Amino acid sequence: MSEPYRLYGAHLSYYTGKVRAFLLNKRLAFDEVLSTEEVYREIILPKTGVNFIPVLGHPDGRVIQDTSDIIDELDGASPFNPAYPPTPRQRLAAILAEIVADEWFVLPAMHYRWTKNRDFAALGFGAASRPNAGLAEQREIGEKLCARFAGSLPFLGVSPETAPGIEAEYEAFLDLFGEHLKTHRYLLGDRPTLGDYGLMGPLYAHQFRDPRSGEIMHLRSPRVVAWIERMNMPPATYGDLAPGDEVPPLAVALLKRQWADFWPVLRGTLDATEAWIEANPGAAPPRAIGKQAFTVGGCAGERLIFPYSQWMWQRAADAYAALAAPDRAAAAPFIEAVGLADAFARPIRRRGDATTCTPRADPPDVPPPRPGRGPSDRS
Repeated sequence: MSEPYRLYGAHLSYYTGKVRAFLLNKRLAFDEVLSTEEVYREIILPKTGVNFIPVLGHPDGRVIQDTSDIIDELDGASPFNPAYPPTPRQRLAAILAEIVADEWFVLPAMHYRWTKNRDFAALGFGAASRPNAGLAEQREIGEKLCARFAGSLPFLGVSPETAPGIEAEYEAFLDLFGEHLKTHRYLLGDRPTLGDYGLMGPLYAHQFRDPRSGEIMHLRSPRVVAWIERMNMPPATYGDLAPGDEVPPLAVALLKRQWADFWPVLRGTLDATEAWIEANPGAAPPRAIGKQAFTVGGCAGERLIFPYSQWMWQRAADAYAALAAPDRAAAAPFIEAVGLADAFARPIRRRGDATTCTPRADPPDVPPPRPGRGPSDRS
């Protein structure tokens, strides 16, 4: 039997929740290592050069940092329960769900954590950073970290002006997903896919675990609570994806609603990132390149432009471009139904990759990491 993988992360970490759910449902053996200050200093920073989690330690000695890269590589390690559906509509749906969960659900995740759950989060960060310290010291450490994380809210577009829209859209998502889960155990049927793993990041690490958010979820959508518990405690057996490459109607509805606000943001990000790459050949964009106006739930705000989102969108665009003509024709009604026909028709004029599009932190707080200062990039 080969050595297990090692997952360096934390239960309060957005993207650790995504990878952990994938490893569990893929039946891949792993040991989870809490990312304490010591682990950051002695393992994560030396091996990756950044203070980001999660990090996956491979049995062959390599480390993989980005969650999408982790899933892409390890999904091929075993044929069991593949993350990517084999058929065109469901495959695109899974990728679109991952992107919107990774890049757009940070708004409700950060809003609820830092405006309604700050005391809980502060103690959690302090305990994760120095698990052997006393309660007072853990709280002090956590408060220092929280001040930095909470200070990132305006960069993301989370403000008193956008808060009503963020909350309305999150509650609408809970309603739609909960209704969907009446007839399906997962997003695309009766086994999990990439879309489920993406959604586990914000929905477990922030919205389920944080007490005020968790109360809202339990009261408003117990079926989403049951889905989270199912993702973290996988069943002995799974069913099948929806037959005939169907994307269930309520899954279509929830994707359409989330992408209606997110696509204008992403389109602006693509325009700005491509212009930056063209003007700065060979250089890697900074984590943020200017600002853009946006709306969420009918509320207007302003946020920074994050080039990393271009790399994530390229995953969907590349998957669509790789489809054979009959499969592309089969996928067209789904793309139209979620309101993204124009998005997939838009050419990518200047490509970025995971190195030229600076990876996001966990979640994307904007101040740069400070090497050697402990867990500076998880919130």
